[in-house]
Amino acid sequence: MSTWIALAFGAALSWGMYGASLHRGQVALGSPMKALLCVGVAYFLIGVLVPAGVLSAQGDLRNFNGSGTVTATLAGALGAIGAVFIIFAFRSGGLPTYVMPIVFGVAPLVNVLTTMILHPPKSAINPMLYLGFLMTAVGAGMVLYFRPQS
Repeated sequence: MSTWIALAFGAALSWGMYGASLHRGQVALGSPMKALLCVGVAYFLIGVLVPAGVLSAQGDLRNFNGSGTVTATLAGALGAIGAVFIIFAFRSGGLPTYVMPIVFGVAPLVNVLTTMILHPPKSAINPMLYLGFLMTAVGAGMVLYFRPQS
């Protein structure tokens, strides 16, 4: 298995456990804002200290260009905003069994459309893509409909 595939599965595993763990923490803390603060601390510890340490050890903690810095920071903000939406979905009564299939069912569609805008296809779009969109939506709907009762 290629390294990138194993890493992608690692991300899927982490994000797949994210919603249920976040909901459990939010309930235990009794506050969505306390849960968001904990998410922020984790992002800081893992997303700031680890790369700062690695880049510093490599002598590469310099020469950030404006375009890359702004774009990557906006991407990080999108991730944090997504966490806020998930937390407030839970706060509004949504459970991970409902919320996360919607998030993970719609996110791939948004990803493909966004990628097509940022990196326009070099050839005609295969009509099977639209079938894939439909199958993704149907699959998320089936997961919601046939979810285990909790």
